[in-house]
Amino acid sequence: MNMSKKLLFFLLITSIIIGIIFIITTSNDKKKREDAPAIQSLITDKAQYSPENTVSSTLILNKKSSEKIDVKVQYWHLNELIESESFSVTQEKQVEWKWQAPPADYKGYLMEVSLYMDDQQVDRKTIGIDVSSDWSKFPRYGYLSDFSGLPKSTINQVIEKLNRYHVNGLQFYDWHFQHHQPLKMNGDLPVSSWLDIANRPISLETIQQYIDHAHEKNMKAMAYNLLYGAFKEAEKDGVKEEWRLFKDQQMDKHDYHPLPKDWQSDIFLVNPGNEEWQQYLFDQQNNVFQHLNFDGWHIDQLGDRGRVFNAAGEEVHLPETFEPFLKSAKKHMNQELVMNAVNQYGQWNIAQSPVEFLYTEVWSPYDTYGDLKKIIDENEEFSHGKYNTVLAAYMNYDLSNQKGVFNEPGILLTDAVIFAAGGAHIELGEHLLSKEYFPHNNLTVSPSLQEKLKTYYDFLVAYENVLRDEVVPSETKLSTENWVHLRENPEKGTLWTFSKKKGKREIFHLINLFDASTLEWRDTDGQQKEPNVRKELQLSFQTDRIVDKIWFASPDVKDGVSIPLTFNQENEKVTFEVPSLKYWDMVVVEYKN
Repeated sequence: MNMSKKLLFFLLITSIIIGIIFIITTSNDKKKREDAPAIQSLITDKAQYSPENTVSSTLILNKKSSEKIDVKVQYWHLNELIESESFSVTQEKQVEWKWQAPPADYKGYLMEVSLYMDDQQVDRKTIGIDVSSDWSKFPRYGYLSDFSGLPKSTINQVIEKLNRYHVNGLQFYDWHFQHHQPLKMNGDLPVSSWLDIANRPISLETIQQYIDHAHEKNMKAMAYNLLYGAFKEAEKDGVKEEWRLFKDQQMDKHDYHPLPKDWQSDIFLVNPGNEEWQQYLFDQQNNVFQHLNFDGWHIDQLGDRGRVFNAAGEEVHLPETFEPFLKSAKKHMNQELVMNAVNQYGQWNIAQSPVEFLYTEVWSPYDTYGDLKKIIDENEEFSHGKYNTVLAAYMNYDLSNQKGVFNEPGILLTDAVIFAAGGAHIELGEHLLSKEYFPHNNLTVSPSLQEKLKTYYDFLVAYENVLRDEVVPSETKLSTENWVHLRENPEKGTLWTFSKKKGKREIFHLINLFDASTLEWRDTDGQQKEPNVRKELQLSFQTDRIVDKIWFASPDVKDGVSIPLTFNQENEKVTFEVPSLKYWDMVVVEYKN
């Protein structure tokens, strides 16, 4: 064999050996990545934090690893990386660390945690962090509805679950004894248990434990009650008949809300403008605050009652009573107040009052996705931007008449619209809400929807400063030159877009209705379709301002982490491409001037 052939043979053998080593190494690396522990959960210890508070985080892995795992933690504010840290762990299934929140108040952050083995990423997870000294700035309202004699473990489990969704306020629904006497007393002390209006058992200890554990998570506890409700025989307890509301001027017909026959009573309405009734009810509520550590009063109403009259035969315009009632309640009790505006009934009056935020229970004719945005915009206008909005919008309403599972696309699309429009959605409690009677619980939440809702609520927190922090409508409109059908109002088969602005930022929201089977947000029968992912959407807008950067974020992409976009600005026209769209995308434009 001559030298040339020997060299070729040597090179051939060497290549084969290198190839075998590469295959073995690659196979080992792949096996190592497959065997690497995945992230089971990522949690923080509070629903929100005051500035410079310590944020305690816990990362739980699905198993221990005999190999070293490198953990990289990054803290993002919008699209800016503000801080990062790295550390290594071995033979640990639970990893804990602390972070001091920045000094700025009312800021949202996204914490991104990545696991690496041999410099290769093996898993990643994100979670939102809200640094706000007052919950009413960015309310994320949840509820509780079961106050029977629950074990402490159940109470802890419910609050821990709600903490993962960053719920920072809880409506304690139907916790009370009677509407006109919410706390059942024995002399000067409350009794240990009672039956509510539906004859469900209520435990004082359960209520107090829920309040205490909620406070440990920086959640507010709000005591539910009507502003004008009394039981049928409330006169025995000092409620005078002349305080009541009547359907006629002759005082022959009381105004009342009928309830099932096996409940304790129908609800009889009292005139909320009557100052004697106000004093009576405020004394009752103060008694509640004396014995239970609630943070405030969630005040309910029953919507438009038609024509009603007082005992003198004078017509009572109920919305006109709301503002003076709320101002008097604040003066006499000095507690936090939230009041339901059923279908916007009296919302303008409530918006002029000392409440924490505006709350609307949505019913027909507010049936479409566009109607949800309309309510949120209207509340912004009513309060001159002072108050944010929470919507009580009950999902899969008819589907929940029997046992079943919530329809994931319907839930996510409605949340996308509410969050993009600048609102929040009261839906999370011991179960997901489907009816106005909160204990109703026929539908379960799939594991897939549970995880996606976590991402949506992380997104609501992380991007609160461009979603609901004094942003106002913008007149800048998106356009396209390709096949995408853009609409400023929701239509099936289109891409619904609207824009907001604040300072040097402009925010575009893209809602995917291309594959929508209905525009009714309630998705009452659970028929809303899962949208197909749209790729590479070419969009543009006109501006005479100089664009500094454009970035994109979505709860449906990369767990909400922001992504910078390339763009071209020429002759006051800016063009860019959105990489993908499933339910909802947000595009933020930052200007230099």
